[in-house]
This record gives sequence, structure tokens and C-alpha cells, in this order.
Amino acid sequence: MGVMITIDNGGTFTDVCLMDKEQVVITKTLTTPFDLTKCFIDVLRAVSTKRYGQENLQKLLSEADSIRYSTTAGTNAIVQKKGPRLGLILAKGKNPSILQETDDERSMFSAMVHDRVATVDPEESVEELEASVVRVVNQLLASGTNRLVVSLSGQDLIEKENVIRKIMLQKYPRHLLGAVPVLFSHELTEDHDDKKRTWSALINSFLHPGMERFLYNAENVLRSSRVKNPLLIFHNDGNSARVAKTTAIKTYGSGPRGGMEGTKALAQHYKLPALLTLDVGGTTSDIGLIRNEKISENLYGEIEGIPTSFRLSDVISVGAGGSSILKVNAEQIQVGPESVGAAPGPACFGRGGQEPTITDANLLMGILDASSYFGGNMVLDESRARAAIEEKIAKPLGVKMEAALLAMEKAYENKIAEGLAHYYERSEPVTLLAFGGAGPMNACGAAEAAGIDSIIVPRMAAVFSAFGISFSDIAHEYQASLHDWTEGTLQAKISELQMRAERDMYAEGYALSECHTDIQVLLVKGSEARAIGVDEVPGYVEELNDADDVQLHLRIVKPISHFAFQSKHQTKQQPPTPERYQRMLQKDGKWAQIPVYDFGKMTNGVFGEGPALIEDPLFTCRILKGWTFQVNENLDIFIKDERRKAE
Repeated sequence: MGVMITIDNGGTFTDVCLMDKEQVVITKTLTTPFDLTKCFIDVLRAVSTKRYGQENLQKLLSEADSIRYSTTAGTNAIVQKKGPRLGLILAKGKNPSILQETDDERSMFSAMVHDRVATVDPEESVEELEASVVRVVNQLLASGTNRLVVSLSGQDLIEKENVIRKIMLQKYPRHLLGAVPVLFSHELTEDHDDKKRTWSALINSFLHPGMERFLYNAENVLRSSRVKNPLLIFHNDGNSARVAKTTAIKTYGSGPRGGMEGTKALAQHYKLPALLTLDVGGTTSDIGLIRNEKISENLYGEIEGIPTSFRLSDVISVGAGGSSILKVNAEQIQVGPESVGAAPGPACFGRGGQEPTITDANLLMGILDASSYFGGNMVLDESRARAAIEEKIAKPLGVKMEAALLAMEKAYENKIAEGLAHYYERSEPVTLLAFGGAGPMNACGAAEAAGIDSIIVPRMAAVFSAFGISFSDIAHEYQASLHDWTEGTLQAKISELQMRAERDMYAEGYALSECHTDIQVLLVKGSEARAIGVDEVPGYVEELNDADDVQLHLRIVKPISHFAFQSKHQTKQQPPTPERYQRMLQKDGKWAQIPVYDFGKMTNGVFGEGPALIEDPLFTCRILKGWTFQVNENLDIFIKDERRKAE
């Protein structure tokens, strides 16, 4: 394994993980939302400093065999509804109201398209159709459209859309229409469900400008430094591809998918039947499930409540993160969904924030140390945290500071527990994997509230999504809806997808002989899909005829190096030595001196019990009373609720 670098760009921090045969180096820097290229370079400079003892970006890039990256740029654009003004061309008779059946759809359609909708009739004569296309394009451009989406209907929609494309190329010289990009929906997906395909095309076009601008800037920076291999973008389906071969919609939610890939790798290594993920960031806690070593996915993944043509991880985001605003509403503490973000940040950051967050509460409770936060690179301000909580929580509730802090903690942990309950069936054994900068801090409390008695805090907890990206391969996936599964038609469609796969992998720099290909036919009934091999199709004709949808699915993969875990080996249990004792508020409302252990000094076999704090430069893990912890050969922390084990 050569030098692998993986980067996860989050809303508050940008994380990096560097791996080679000799060492693993991790760090993070603050995200710069005004210019994502800056934090991309900042985090590479930071990891070069940790690797060499001084900043040497040029040397780092010359040694890197691969750089894989996930970005929140797409997610932020959707959440903030900031993007280009889209114009939509539909087939005559197709009412755009089918795209606006829910509040989520109406809100997003208004932000993306508004009233910039026109129709054409593909059945018109060539002369009439040419006139119609010119008329609607001029109409949409005059209304302020700066990107066009063409989404027609019917089983022959590909042929129809290609006719429209030919007319546009003939009637609009490149210097006139070239400044207004056009996406034909079948180019993105051959899904014959008009609604899902059209929404997928709209979302992709809406995300594309921001993604293109930033990712090509980042790639140009690397190219100017003569990096060995091109930048790879990690996708929300678990694959990685070059910038030029990345569709914008594939970047949405790619960070949480990195965490799921890392969780799957741990589940496979430790043979765990069910792993619940708890990825706590600044704004949200992302929660998902790995069962039987497989990532739970939705066949038609939703983006902000809108079904698309692409499968996505079944991950929910709970509005409870380290920067979520806590406030009193009807004498109850409400957690989120608003967040103070990276700027101004929690009140204790001293950057102008005046709203209370769980980070402020954890500081005043003694869980965080003001001088060692973020590896000592950020000194926290207790007085500002106290003022925010006193004014916004304690006074409205009519309680003292300690009671306010405990109430904040309970509300925060209960909200996360509600998210965990979305997946957790109490009849099955499940382990909670807690990661993200804030995940290990309240994991025991959230697990107690959810009735979970087993937790793993991975060695790479602070940058686990970036670490998880390292398990992805260079891959592309293709799908097409089938209406005819006779052997000739099926083989023709397979050949078409294989040609696309070969072309795309050639552009990545790999021959087809270096890759392996998986081809399946999916029988879709409702939201469930059953996969069968191509050679099995003749035996499933009745089921194929009865299916809601039949899809041909092809995945082509070029495997690249992955991180390797240490095999289990027994070692004698040994107690850790405290670095210091820290005064901390307990769940019972009493203050106590709690041992603080340095995670960097822990080795295989270290065993201890709560209450305790395990401190890493980039995360703090709180062990509650009644829980024990043990560090294993991979330096992962296994935490158990001994009280529940005894029941």
C-alpha cells in the first residue's frame, strides 16, 4: 500500500486521514464555506506538517498514490436552496404539478425552477417542432434561465430527446446557447419513471455549477503540484471517480456514506451482526444501520424528501450536533434544528456566537477542557458559555446553572436516542459505533436513553468518515429500465452499458481487463428490489411481468488499496494511568474529580471503568458510571454497560 489520502469536507471541520504501510496520520482544519478550495489546501498542509514535522505540501503530493475526497458543497446548496435558475422543458400534456405533490417538492421546485417551465410536442412535424423548440428556448432564456433541463416521456424518450438535441445544435450556434448548458434527462438516468428521472435531472443541474467550480479548482491545484494520480471524488453510492466522471448528484450526502463504508469494514472485521452508526458533527447527528455486514440502502434514495432515480444509503439526519442551538420553548428545551455552524460557532468559541449549544454545556460540566480542545489549537471561553446558558436556558426555566446543564444534556441525548430508535429493534443485539468530533462525548448517555449496552469508539473516531472513504474503489454504476426482456433486447442493452463502462474506465486510466464487472437484473415491487443473474431471466418471466419496474444494473470496479485491520490477539488486561483529574458534573447533579486518560498512551489490553474521560487531541470520550472500556489491538475502544449485562 502506497500513501493514501482521504478527505471529508464537513460543515464545521474538514478532516483528513493519511495512511501508508508505516503510519496513520490524521488531523482537521476549520471549513471555509466562502472558499472550499482554501480548506482543501489547508488540511493538506496540516497533514503534511504532522507527517514531516514541518509543512511540505509538495513532498506530500509527490508521495500520494491516491487522494479521495468527499464534499458537502452539494448538500449545502440543497439545504440553502442556492443555485442556478433552471428552465424545464417537458412533453406537451405533461403537467409540472406532478413534480409538486408534497411540501418538500413544492419548496424545492420553487427554488430551482419557479415558473420557468415550457412544453414541446415531439409528435409534431419536423418544421413545427423546430419552431416550437426555438420558441420555448427563447422564452426560457428571456425569463432568466441559465441552465436548461429537457425531460420528455414515453418508452421512446431517448429518441425524442435526441431529436430536440439535434434541433438545438442546429438552431443555436455554440456562441449563443453554449453559455447556457442543457441536460437531457436520459443522459443522467434511463429511469422511465418521469417524476423520479426529472427530479434527478433538476437536482443534478442545480448542483453542478458549484461542484464544477470548486472541484476543478481543487484538481487544478493538485495538477500544478504534479500529483501522481488525479483527484478522486467519493460518491454517495460508495464508489470513487475522477472529477470529469463525477455527476453532481452523486456528491450529495457523500460524507455520511464514507462513515457507512468504514462501519461496514468494521462489521466485517469484528463479525458484528448489527452496527448502528452515530456520526455527530456540528449541525446534525447522522444515523444509519449495517446489518449482516451490508449497508442499508433505499432503492430510490430521497434528497430532502424528494425520491430520485439513484439508490442512497438509508441514513437519517437528526438536528442535534455540537453546534445545534438549544433553546427553551414552552418550558421545554428544544434541540436544533438551527445551528450556529463554524462561524460564529458556539458561544465558548469566542467568535461572536451568543446562542447556547451542547458544546457550551459540555465545557461548563467539565467534560471538555478549555485549554486542550482541538488539540490545544483553540482555547474555549467559559465566561461566554456561562452567559449564553444563563440568559437563554437557566433564566427561562427558572433553575440554577447545574440544573440547566443537566436539562440540556438530557434533551440532547434524548433527541439522538429518538433517532437511534428509528432503526433499533430491542429484540436484536446491536452495537453503537460512535464517531465524529462530538460522537464519543455523549455516546454513553444516548445509548442509555435508547436502551443500548454496547458501544465502539473507533481509533479514527474524529475523522472516521474520511477514514471510511479509504475502503472505496474506483467504480462506475449504470442502470436502465427494461420493458422487454427477450434475449436479443437484453443482450443489446447489456452491450450498450458495457461500452459506456469501458469508455468511462478508459478515461479513468484503466483497461477493462483490469476491472471486474457485475451485471444484475432487479425486479422492483414497491420499494423492494430482488436481484437475479442475467442467465436466470428466462426462469422469472412471470415475476418480471408482474414487477412494477425491471432494471438492468451494471457495476464496473477497479480495486485499489485499502486499509488493513490488525488480527485479534489476546493480551493481559492492564489499568490505564490517569494524566490528571478533572472536576465534572455527574448525572446525579453532584460534582466529582474524574480521571482523565490520554488516548495516545493507551495500548492493546488497557481496561478501565467509569466515570472517566478518554482524551484525544481531536475527540473526548466520556465513560459513564456503570460502564467499562477496553482498548483492543486496533486501538478501538469497546465500551460496555455492565449493569445491563448483569440483568
